[in-house]
Amino acid sequence: MENYLQVLEESLYKKLDILKQLEAANEEQQRILKEREVSMDDFDRTIGNKGELIDSLTKLDEGFENLFGHLKKQLETEKEKYKSQIAKLQKLVKQVTEKSITLQAQEERNRLLVEKYFMDARNEIQTRRFSSKASLDYYQNMNKTSYVTSQFMDQKK
Repeated sequence: MENYLQVLEESLYKKLDILKQLEAANEEQQRILKEREVSMDDFDRTIGNKGELIDSLTKLDEGFENLFGHLKKQLETEKEKYKSQIAKLQKLVKQVTEKSITLQAQEERNRLLVEKYFMDARNEIQTRRFSSKASLDYYQNMNKTSYVTSQFMDQKK
């Protein structure tokens, strides 16, 4: 039983480590999005890195929940025997929860930055399209003014 509790503890430490890595990736993503010229390659790289970390976190969660499900009944019946280990696990779960809340707030800030970036990009494209159309219209109008249609002259005197 103590070995299983040790595995649960190690799993929570690994989750905390992955959550810290995700936090660093979110900070990197935020830095990229705040730059004057956004590097989409760097942005894609951070998203790929975050995807891998989230996959690892999901696997750890599934393993933790499966193992905890098997141990739950034993822990409830022998609560006093494993009191210190349970308290340590509860402390780690609290840290994981706090870190998860921090990450959710970071993700929301980054989502707003991404929306702003795409809105600015859309506006820039529309401005360029409008400028391009105005230039084309001007060019076509100027070409028409220099073009003189054939005219008939009266040859009678």
